[in-house]
Amino acid sequence: MKVKDLAILLSVILIVAMLVIPFPPWLLSLLIIVNISLALLVLLTSMNMQEPLQFSIFPSLLLLLTLFRLGLNVSTTRSILSKGDAGGVVETFGTFVVGGNVLVGLVVFFILVIIQFVVITKGAERVSEVAARFTLDAMPGKQMSIDADLNAGVISEHEARERREKVSRESDFYGSMDGASKFVKGDAIAGIIIVIINLLFGIIIGMLQQGLPIGEAAVKYSMLTVGDGIVSQIPALLISTATGIVVTRAASEGNLGSDIIGQLFAFPKMLYVAAGTIFLLGLATPINDIITIPIAASLAIGGISLSRVPAKQEADLLEHFEDPESDDLKSPESVINLLNVDAIEFEFGYGLIPLADVNQGGDLLDRIVMIRRQLALELGIVIPVVRIRDNIQLEPNAYRLKIKGSEMARGELLLDHYLAMSPGGEDMLEGIDTIEPSFGLPAKWITEEVKEQAEILGYTVVDPPSVVSTHITEVLKTNAHELLGRQETKQLIDHLKESFPILIEEVTPNPLTIGEVQKVLAKLLKENVSIRNLPVIFETLADYGKMSTDTDLLAEYVRQGLARQITNQYADENSLLKVITVSGKVEKLIADSVQQTEHGNYLSMDPDDSHSILEATASQIEQQSLMQQAPILLCSPAVRMYVRQLTERYFPQVPVLSYNELEANVEVQSTGMVSVE
Repeated sequence: MKVKDLAILLSVILIVAMLVIPFPPWLLSLLIIVNISLALLVLLTSMNMQEPLQFSIFPSLLLLLTLFRLGLNVSTTRSILSKGDAGGVVETFGTFVVGGNVLVGLVVFFILVIIQFVVITKGAERVSEVAARFTLDAMPGKQMSIDADLNAGVISEHEARERREKVSRESDFYGSMDGASKFVKGDAIAGIIIVIINLLFGIIIGMLQQGLPIGEAAVKYSMLTVGDGIVSQIPALLISTATGIVVTRAASEGNLGSDIIGQLFAFPKMLYVAAGTIFLLGLATPINDIITIPIAASLAIGGISLSRVPAKQEADLLEHFEDPESDDLKSPESVINLLNVDAIEFEFGYGLIPLADVNQGGDLLDRIVMIRRQLALELGIVIPVVRIRDNIQLEPNAYRLKIKGSEMARGELLLDHYLAMSPGGEDMLEGIDTIEPSFGLPAKWITEEVKEQAEILGYTVVDPPSVVSTHITEVLKTNAHELLGRQETKQLIDHLKESFPILIEEVTPNPLTIGEVQKVLAKLLKENVSIRNLPVIFETLADYGKMSTDTDLLAEYVRQGLARQITNQYADENSLLKVITVSGKVEKLIADSVQQTEHGNYLSMDPDDSHSILEATASQIEQQSLMQQAPILLCSPAVRMYVRQLTERYFPQVPVLSYNELEANVEVQSTGMVSVE
């Protein structure tokens, strides 16, 4: 245990000891001075902080200091009533500070209590309550603002995480301060009760047990009581003042002193008005001119001095920023920054600005947040921040999605229309013919008046924001493998390492580098296989990585390790999987065309043979589409990746599975076969 941690524990034990163990007067005097010092330190710290969270421990510290002060009150009360002595500090405050006059001391004590209890504590309590409520009410808006800045690329993931933590800490802090202010209020009430107890029971003990006359007993115990009351109320007043400063402090770039000076004297001309008022006050009233004239002169001189400061600051500012654009253009950093390419960009014409403008009801930013979360759950990849910007070079209603600087998708929206997709059969709606951008289906843009009719006829009716968000989702799914680089793979590995450190050590950096792991994961994503189950993927890589570093072969082993996931992805609720099988002749033809090199294996097939296989595959896929079934190719494990290489250019959306990627309990039903003459 560190020394500072041990010191805090001993301090708490000391507080408990003061409540039950009699302390000698000299030790009480020492602890009283420590109490005053701590209260002064807390007050100075609260004045020098720039925002309340810089003193986030204040609620807990307030409780400890209140308990410490109450423990001192108990100890001094015990010492006063039992020995008639509470140490030199209490006696000094009872005689020297109030001039030995008990009535003056009592009046001073009660004034301090009233200031603390009625003015400072009551106000701080109310401010804490209101701040806590407002902070909680503002949390959802702040969270949405952070998500919007994150999606717009204004801040990074790390900055967004820090801002979310700050919002949460603010809520906790003001909630704690709302309760902690009750401690100060209770402490003031306890101080009054303790003074009354000391005064009454001190006189009774002095008369009955020590045999003192009532006058002498009253004087003796009154002085001690007043001294004890004032010596405890001074640090209590300092702490309550610090509480008020903390809860009323708004975030700024300076401390309380600099803010007061900067803002109170922000208008130097007002000092002239104040100086003239004080000067006239001295002339028109019996107040001595010796008092008013120096003050008026000081205010006037201060106004003159402060009036010169803004002019000097403005000149310095102009000199410093005389030609910032030319300086920026000359700096090498300005050219380097032009080389940065955003991972994902969404650009739109000026007619689609309401999509992203929150003030006009646009929720595109929120939708993109949900898209990133959806893809993280479905594919196990953290999609980079989508930078959203308007582009006047585009058509007013057009938009486009770019990945790493290259355009991947484009479309057009009519914000005052709905997109209606026909269920099949005769098209009976009036509208503007178009193509649904995500899946290429024929559709129509219809108006609000036709929407109800379209829904009655069974059309699928979608609003423009849903159209574009679906389009973005499908494009990002299709190209997820391009968004997973070595840096993103390293982040996934670091996240997995927190829970499975031994597994990571067995896979990377030996026998597999991060680049090789990234290639395996990218191959899975390219075929729409989620990599969210990283532990299973790395278990498989640990088993087979020592035998081969061929990423194509390792990806096949990983697919077999993810057999349950792949089966659940394609089989229906009854564990039935309808597939198009590949004939043995076609598999042998493909296997014989595999060329083996030192850099890996690749498919080198005769063009006529590949054309025949692709024609047969296209025919079977067309038949499946007529039966409204999603086509799935099934072949043996030895040729699966070569079948995929052959078909992915022409049928990228058709999954190719092997027998080893299916669970034993799934029922496979062949609805067609790819065969050649």
